[in-house]
Amino acid sequence: KNSGDAYIYEAVKYGIDPEDPWGDLPEDVKEGMDPNQPDLVEKRRCWNRFAPEEVALPTEIWREIIERRKRYVEVRNKIENGEITHINDFITYNLNIRQFARDVIENCEDVQFLLHFYKSLAGDGKKRKAISILDPTCGSGAFLFAAMNILESLYDVSLQRMEEFVAANPKKHRFFAETLEQVKAPEHPNRQYFIFKSIILNNLYGVDIMNEAVEIAKLRLFLKLVATVEPNYKKPNLGLEPLPDIDYNIRAGNTLIGYASEEELDRIFEKQLNFDNDAGRIKERCEEVAMTFNRYKEIQLGGAEDYQEFHQAKEELQQRLDKLNCELNLLLHKQTTEVDYETWLNTHQPFHWLAEFYEIIHDRGGFDVIIGNPPYVVYTKKNRITKMSVADKYKLINYETLPSNNLYAFVIERCTQILSSKGIFGMIIPISGFSNASMETLQKLVKSLPLLYISNYHQRPAALFEGVLQRLSIFIAYKKNTNRGTYSTAVYRWKSDTRDNLFSNVSYSLCNQTSQHNFLKIGVEVETDILSKYLKHQAIERYLNSGTKSNNKIYYRTAGGGYWVTILNTGFDTKSLSNKSATFVDTRNSRVFSAVLNSNLFWWYYSINFDQFNFKDYMIFGFRFTYPTNKYVETKLVELSNRLEKELLCNATTYIIQSKTRGSNETITYNKYLSKLTMDTIDTVLADHYGFTPEELDFIINYDIKYRMGKELEGDEG
Repeated sequence: KNSGDAYIYEAVKYGIDPEDPWGDLPEDVKEGMDPNQPDLVEKRRCWNRFAPEEVALPTEIWREIIERRKRYVEVRNKIENGEITHINDFITYNLNIRQFARDVIENCEDVQFLLHFYKSLAGDGKKRKAISILDPTCGSGAFLFAAMNILESLYDVSLQRMEEFVAANPKKHRFFAETLEQVKAPEHPNRQYFIFKSIILNNLYGVDIMNEAVEIAKLRLFLKLVATVEPNYKKPNLGLEPLPDIDYNIRAGNTLIGYASEEELDRIFEKQLNFDNDAGRIKERCEEVAMTFNRYKEIQLGGAEDYQEFHQAKEELQQRLDKLNCELNLLLHKQTTEVDYETWLNTHQPFHWLAEFYEIIHDRGGFDVIIGNPPYVVYTKKNRITKMSVADKYKLINYETLPSNNLYAFVIERCTQILSSKGIFGMIIPISGFSNASMETLQKLVKSLPLLYISNYHQRPAALFEGVLQRLSIFIAYKKNTNRGTYSTAVYRWKSDTRDNLFSNVSYSLCNQTSQHNFLKIGVEVETDILSKYLKHQAIERYLNSGTKSNNKIYYRTAGGGYWVTILNTGFDTKSLSNKSATFVDTRNSRVFSAVLNSNLFWWYYSINFDQFNFKDYMIFGFRFTYPTNKYVETKLVELSNRLEKELLCNATTYIIQSKTRGSNETITYNKYLSKLTMDTIDTVLADHYGFTPEELDFIINYDIKYRMGKELEGDEG
């Protein structure tokens, strides 16, 4: 409450005078601040100018600056009024949670708080277990590496504060003194080495189906550890402590195949006559593996000088684990397939979470944190070279998300099974996962989670992963939480040179997501008001007339991916497999629908609902619009539809594209940005029809405008 704007990111605060956030606005920009005045759209056209660098982040227009300042004022007021009361609020309002956590520990005067914080972080070797962080498809370990860097700061500041407490009263703080003694033990070259070793052994877990990737992930962590030490050529092994063995933290196997929990085994055993014998034997072996693993890890953390004990512990652990896995593999094979056992074992590479991480899955109820970037692979799609799909290699059963037909959906479902009840998980997945109808089973699964944050990112002008052209969503979800709701963002676009400010400027908005299967990509409050008015209408599919030869048609292309969609009244001059048409009942003029589907309102609807790449019939005709009973509105929309059609045809450009499969093809671009004013006029008519306020109309007309208009906007002098 007393921190002011200390935890608001610098990018959000840039160019703002906290005492007077609006005082430096140009006069013409100030004129548009009152949202209730007439001619608001015209008065705010100057908001689309690029702002000077002393107040603007790179490429910012005044419209973005005003939105950023509104957010700054809102968040600062909440801080000063004491409304930031829960750690979730740091996510909701995108505050600097890492700095806050460090500051809390650095200034901690409560010994018990520090004690419990450190035990939650690193464990105490007894009842309190260290926080467990898993990447279930870890690849070469990028996410685990990042997690280690975040944890390092928290370990470091905790140990630093412990030293201060012990220095003040050595006898009073026994746990702190023992911990610091362990840190300073001769086998640990320095504090940072101790911290990284503790994190690698205590906190990080990973699984990947590729053995090579697992080895690279281990190597990355080891290199980070070794980099903390200056080699001493006068000492044995250059003065380096033998590297920790993390073969049982970072594992190779198929995340999707194997027994995830004891409950899953119980359901199978209940169907068998020898339930008690099989169940008892396997559970006993699971417990033996867990105890052996804990002993094995304690030996490493203790830094035993005689490594014979370590090797014996590892050998015993491996033997017990091999026996347990063999029993589980035989059981799973018998339950799921008639394929030869050895063939099945090689193709499916089962990974039994219950066995490999029994202590975490059984004793703790699952992992505390799961993070990752699961593979975006269509389950049944054939590889062009091998002619094999993943489904041809291994079969999945009992997955609710199987109809979604993509591995990342299955990984998310698996995560919900191995996450603890108090756990949090976050994934980066294609934006289509939360948008398109084909992923409905995944959307249903995620919507069952109580508290959810989804941020969305386009691939143009720049992509989230360099060289990977994917529109992506990042979600953070709680398995259980007393707070409920879904927080979303708009779809962010950015240029490469503004990437450093991207995540700092993420802004979530609470949105009711119950009116549809997919998740809406809504980022500001005004959109919720627009949505409530829009939802009072019904889908235009009810006006379609299938099987008729009427000329009451519109023409469209199912290929999307740009900044515009184009609907024509008279058809396309070039042939394409994506060219389609739709016929409306004769009592409803198709040109009215053509005008509506070319509007900025339709682009907003399409953007917040779908992936901005596919353009399918259900996306088009699911748009909600009640055919006007007001003749003036109908006539005006027909007139604007005709005007827009003439402009599009007049401004069209033709060019040739080369295709490996179809050779040279002529195609037409309709340069729709040149008709933006006509589209804006359509939206002005629709605003009365839907009951939008001037501010809502201004938002719709200028939705995504900086990137839709591109160079034309850059050349605007206001």
